[in-house]
Amino acid sequence: MTLFLKASLLIWILVTLLWVWSIFIKNVSIVDIFWGAGFVVVNAFYVFMSGELNTRKILILVLVTIWGIRLAIYLASRNIGKGEDFRYQEFRRNYGSERYWWFSYFQTFLLQGVLIMIVSLPLLGISMSNYSGSLNLLDYAGILIWLVGFMFEAGGDFQLSRFKRDAKNKGKVLNTGFWKYTRHPNYFGDSAVWWAYALLSIAAGSYWQIIGSIIMTLLIIKVSGVALLEKTLNKSKPQYKEYIENTNSFFPWFPKK
Repeated sequence: MTLFLKASLLIWILVTLLWVWSIFIKNVSIVDIFWGAGFVVVNAFYVFMSGELNTRKILILVLVTIWGIRLAIYLASRNIGKGEDFRYQEFRRNYGSERYWWFSYFQTFLLQGVLIMIVSLPLLGISMSNYSGSLNLLDYAGILIWLVGFMFEAGGDFQLSRFKRDAKNKGKVLNTGFWKYTRHPNYFGDSAVWWAYALLSIAAGSYWQIIGSIIMTLLIIKVSGVALLEKTLNKSKPQYKEYIENTNSFFPWFPKK
């Protein structure tokens, strides 16, 4: 638990510094870029501060770093130079610029720091395990699920980014590639990656820590991911209704004929 508290202190310092920066540049969107990078920092802290390295610790260090850095780079390329995201602009209007500068610390930055610590519990479970670091069948199943999840998440993001760059696609719905089999391949992939971490945690003998993966999935489906985006797209894209009728929402499957 001491390791968890030390990591929490580290994340608190980082999100606070990020918040101070956001005040100067008047852009809260930078917190989105930190989401993936925050897990890289926390996981590296767990791995290197928990004692001797073993195969499973090295594995989780590699997997989380690849996932987190890829996500941070993608969000940075999507957000930098585009101004503040419309969600935060709306918050700024609702609360007023004169008080949103401090309100954003609790509503956005501190909240994200808390979520990073809770969701990263499977990573803590792996690093704090007393089990042997030798990989077993559950570890290999986790690696396979991670590969599938990363393919859907990174591939879906790449296809969507390429689709949006073409001005001819404005107002249209992407329904090819990974998006042919699920309306949210990136969110499905993200969830799968975290269930891979849950399997690695169980393989290490840490069971209750998978609550982090459960919370991540709930956030993706019910709070900030699928539910929020579907509401927006239903209003902004008339073709989306037909897309909903033919394509699974979350889990990939063949489109309906």
